Amino acid sequence: MADSALAAPESGCRLCPRLAAFRAANRDALPDYFNAPVPSFGDPMARLLIVGLAPGLRGANRTGRPFTGDYAGDLLYDTLRTFGWAKGRYDKRPDDGFELVDCRITNAVRCVPPENKPLTEEIATCRRFLEAELAALGKLAVVLALGGIAHGAVLSAYGLRKSHYRFAHGALHELPNGLLLADSYHCSRYNTNTGRLTEAMFHEVFAELKGRLR
Repeated sequence: MADSALAAPESGCRLCPRLAAFRAANRDALPDYFNAPVPSFGDPMARLLIVGLAPGLRGANRTGRPFTGDYAGDLLYDTLRTFGWAKGRYDKRPDDGFELVDCRITNAVRCVPPENKPLTEEIATCRRFLEAELAALGKLAVVLALGGIAHGAVLSAYGLRKSHYRFAHGALHELPNGLLLADSYHCSRYNTNTGRLTEAMFHEVFAELKGRLR
């Protein structure tokens, strides 16, 4: 199950009125879905933290576990298992027994946004939870941002200027606090279908990080 031990928004969080209204509408239309802020998942003593954008409507918003139940999760979790950051069988369910090893996953925005597009102010409002997550991970060494929004959210959480650390697939940024910020295109179906991100490209990022975290 998703680990909720670290700081997270309450299930009825209303800090972002638009997202709260969207959750309420989804509860009426999709009563069997999780329909709440999605907690982080994985090892609270992890050295690797992966930051995504936001829960997908029929993925994490349905299951309550980041990246679980949609195509992005298929690619991400298969890759994590390939490189030794996960074990067990990923079965697209939060109770499938799948475990992360020395790895944790969260999102820049914890609630599902309409059309998968959070507003700038919603990203800023939810940053307090990312800040708390980063501060609570005592052994953190590497943060992998999946996409430009996640990249920017991590930098903002540390009070750093985005202009000093440009997002680019495969880029590695040494931060002043000693952490490594790595970038990858998001593993969304759109990015893979258009060829912007291939499995080989995604694996190259993880291979590089695996080498650095031996």
